[in-house]
Amino acid sequence: MQMHKLNKWLAAIAVIAAFVVFGFSTTRIVNASKGDQGIDISWPQGNNGKFGYGSDKFAIIGAGGHNTNGNYTQSTYKTQVASATAAGLRTGSYFWDEGVYTQTGVDQLWNYIKPTLQTPKGSVVAIDFEAGAQNKSLDTDLLVRMGQHIKDAGYTPVLYSGAYYMQEHVDYQRWIANFGASLWVADYHSNDVQAVANPEWYPIMDGMAMIQFTSNYRAGGLDGNIDLTGITDSGYKADSKTGSKVTVNPNSTTDAIKAGQSANNATKASIKAGYRVKVNLSAQKWATGQSILSSVKGQTYTVAEAPSGSSRILLAGVTSWINRQDVEILQTASQSSQSVLYVVKSGDSWWSIADAYGTNMYSLAAANGKSIQSVIHPGDSLRVSGTVSGHTYYRVLSGDSFWAIGQKFGINMYSLAANNQLSINSVIYPGQSLYIK
Repeated sequence: MQMHKLNKWLAAIAVIAAFVVFGFSTTRIVNASKGDQGIDISWPQGNNGKFGYGSDKFAIIGAGGHNTNGNYTQSTYKTQVASATAAGLRTGSYFWDEGVYTQTGVDQLWNYIKPTLQTPKGSVVAIDFEAGAQNKSLDTDLLVRMGQHIKDAGYTPVLYSGAYYMQEHVDYQRWIANFGASLWVADYHSNDVQAVANPEWYPIMDGMAMIQFTSNYRAGGLDGNIDLTGITDSGYKADSKTGSKVTVNPNSTTDAIKAGQSANNATKASIKAGYRVKVNLSAQKWATGQSILSSVKGQTYTVAEAPSGSSRILLAGVTSWINRQDVEILQTASQSSQSVLYVVKSGDSWWSIADAYGTNMYSLAAANGKSIQSVIHPGDSLRVSGTVSGHTYYRVLSGDSFWAIGQKFGINMYSLAANNQLSINSVIYPGQSLYIK
């Protein structure tokens, strides 16, 4: 107890010293660690992810994994890591582990996932285990083997599953004996929107480091988590804070982290058409005076227009003007505006082409040196946004098939389907986004 008081006294001195050294506009802050809340996201939340609350400190992001179709990567992983970094969140990774029943399978999955990881060395890398071999001893052997791979590679191994499933199918005490308190346990007690974890509902299990306490963290659905031990600090130094902007300081960097830091460092005055921005949760009014719906806050939009010298910008999708101060930059134009060639077909319009590729017609026209009043003709070639942060995506058009898309990009149709967690028998729809490479 005396040591606890001493630590609090020393922490207070450290905070005062930070203000003396850095002043009131820029301070070094110690991560809150125990009790931090955060999110986990994957492909359903889109290329830039979905965000919870301004108080969130971390995001655990889906990197891919293994299912009945084999090993696969997650097309949204890299851009979600970049966007979370830009938003000032510490990031970790997780991957799906289904249908891996041998040591060779474990080794192959890890060798597949390891080169794709974009979160810093030391950060959380979680095994999402929800469907095993139905043999508790074998499943535990394989999970411990995978955990050792993660640890040997310099990351922090974490095991994720539902409370009941973990208790029934894993000797989790053996996991704890190898990797310490590093269980991430899902246990929901309400279907209502739950913004704050309730300690009265925590499962009673040894070794818990994190709890996923809801799948309705915000209206519309999002997983909410609480860090019980500070494990999500792994791989990071103390954050930096300038005004209301938080910048995370990873111990090592990756392409995604560099992209996120670049966006984090960009000034709001630099916002141009093509940038991807998140509407701040604190935003109240559109630039035109109307109230901003809560469903818009925390969402990501492409900037359609950004007049030089103006305090406001136009967001595609909602077609509304918003003050620059009420958004946060997640991707700069240079990270999101590489292009593919599109040949105009009969019946096409600026709107239909932009909609098919998930961009906006103003940016599409401007990127081709035209305006939306310009006439386009069948056979014209247009440059259309098709890649994000080095990855290529394709928006499915009417009449497309896995074979046809594979031929267009020089990729095997089986690999194309597997990369999107599908099989070649899966139905694809016009407007659907597929990860190419």
